[in-house]
Amino acid sequence: MRLGPDDIRKILPHREPFLLVDEVVSLEPAKRLVALKHVRASEPYFAGHFPGAPVMPGVLIVEALAQAGAIMLLREIPERDSKLVFFAGINQARFRQPVFPGDTLRLEIEVLSWRTTRSKMSGKAYVGERLVAEAELLATVVERDRARAGKGGTRPE
Repeated sequence: MRLGPDDIRKILPHREPFLLVDEVVSLEPAKRLVALKHVRASEPYFAGHFPGAPVMPGVLIVEALAQAGAIMLLREIPERDSKLVFFAGINQARFRQPVFPGDTLRLEIEVLSWRTTRSKMSGKAYVGERLVAEAELLATVVERDRARAGKGGTRPE
């Protein structure tokens, strides 16, 4: 299954400049997702990271992986318009190679475990065949209204 930019905007609440997934090229529901992020020279973060030698910040690569994971989770959740996926944790993050303007990140997400409101996923980011980053991602699903009220699912009440 393929999803284009308009499809992604219907699933994720993120918008430019913080929407970091351009398209989904493969999706096995509740199992695996492959998405792309085209790293453009015009991305706003390149102005300061680093002037004259732009490199995509590693934290944004991990965020792109988390957004790809959120797409997969939200596609499977009933009444997804009333839900948000919060990034709940990162384990074993490694940054293997820098990512430059003009690169295309291939974001590969695999579900390791999934309960009703929590999931653990493996995320790997590639440029071509080069592994550039990887991490284990933890996510929690919350009601949008609960999140707006400052009662997200990641901290005790």
